[in-house]
Amino acid sequence: MYKLACLLPLLFIGACATKQPTIAQQPAKTSQLTDDELFKLVQQRTFQYFYEGAEPNSKLACERIHLDGVYPDNDRHVVTTGGTGFGLMAILVGIERGFITRQQGFEHLSEMVNFLEKADRFHGVWPHWLDGRTGKVVPFGSDDDGGDLVETSFLVQGMLCVRQYFKDGNAVEKALAAKLDKLWREVEWDWHRGPKQEDVLLWHWSPKHAWKMNFRIRGWNECLITYVLAGCSPTHGVPASVYHEGWAEGGKIKGGPKAYGRQLGLRHQGRSVSGGPLFWSHYSFLGLDPRQLKDRYANYWQECVNHTLINYDHCVANPRRFAGYGPKCWGLTASYSTNFYAAHCPEEDLGVISPTAALSSFPYTPKESMAAMRHFHDDLGGALFGKYGFYDAFNQHVDYFPRRYLAIDQGPIVVMMENQRTGLLWRLFMSCPEVKEGLEKMGFEQG
Repeated sequence: MYKLACLLPLLFIGACATKQPTIAQQPAKTSQLTDDELFKLVQQRTFQYFYEGAEPNSKLACERIHLDGVYPDNDRHVVTTGGTGFGLMAILVGIERGFITRQQGFEHLSEMVNFLEKADRFHGVWPHWLDGRTGKVVPFGSDDDGGDLVETSFLVQGMLCVRQYFKDGNAVEKALAAKLDKLWREVEWDWHRGPKQEDVLLWHWSPKHAWKMNFRIRGWNECLITYVLAGCSPTHGVPASVYHEGWAEGGKIKGGPKAYGRQLGLRHQGRSVSGGPLFWSHYSFLGLDPRQLKDRYANYWQECVNHTLINYDHCVANPRRFAGYGPKCWGLTASYSTNFYAAHCPEEDLGVISPTAALSSFPYTPKESMAAMRHFHDDLGGALFGKYGFYDAFNQHVDYFPRRYLAIDQGPIVVMMENQRTGLLWRLFMSCPEVKEGLEKMGFEQG
């Protein structure tokens, strides 16, 4: 959300100053693969961010990995809890795809869970960042040094998928599933209604600063999963009114704009924007299956498809005449940027294309996403494709090709490509009995 867009520039100042080779200095074209071969290659390389590239001690997801020399030494041990949730799902994909064995995946996941058990939590809620060596909170901002409910929801979404994957396994697998179930039950979602127990969820709580940040989570954005899990919790659940009055603002969430001939049903915090950055249609729907999900506010499949196509149509129309944009080069979302970091979208188009935007949209736009992946690999691969898949972002207009990765952008690529192929993570998450009951309680229709 805009929390990231506002705070990360302060952390990354100077990080984009390194001059990169121009496209002309890169190989013009990489070897041709079939679509299936390329799909597998991209998934496998990106998966390795969370396996081979994991923080060495905790095995959690590194916040970022830079391969261009602009990388403070201590950053290697800063891990992201939300990105780790995506990484948990990515490890399951790795097992299913045969990138690693079931035993290798189980051992890796066990180390992650053992670390999370001992790491700092605040009323069961993990912070945004942890030190992978110690498990202690790494402040995300001056007042953001405690529980982060949104990042925790991304983490728990992944934890529940792993729980479901191993719950009927052998004895040690069942024990891992039981650990995950305990951690999920300990998250105090109801605490985050604040001291007055309002009909809204608050993003942060700090043992030092209490509710000082006072950031109310309201839609439409990437945080739907936070309200879903809060409503589904069997131990610290919130009433349906918190969803309807907090997230949906008493119905004010309805009434999105029409852009490029496509109608959106939802608006962002009372403002009509053209869908916002594409991660709004990714993060909550890595496990939450939008295909047949409806409530009084939206048909979520149609909302995500239209959101993605508006983003695509904008890049094809290219009203600001940025170099490179077109049917094979599209995708605006939050990522690294020529302005350090930005939540790119039609309203904030800086000429920066983020591969995760198109690739994590595979379920919504399979043809358009495949065309983008082919272009990113076949035509720009020398400048854009590296050890852990496609780099985070690029801008052909100013020849900006930094060799950097972010966990929160790599994870959705692996997961959503698998959801497009097999629906694996959708199937696992939606099999949770608490999820089924909670969605019904909040007035969702499934089917």
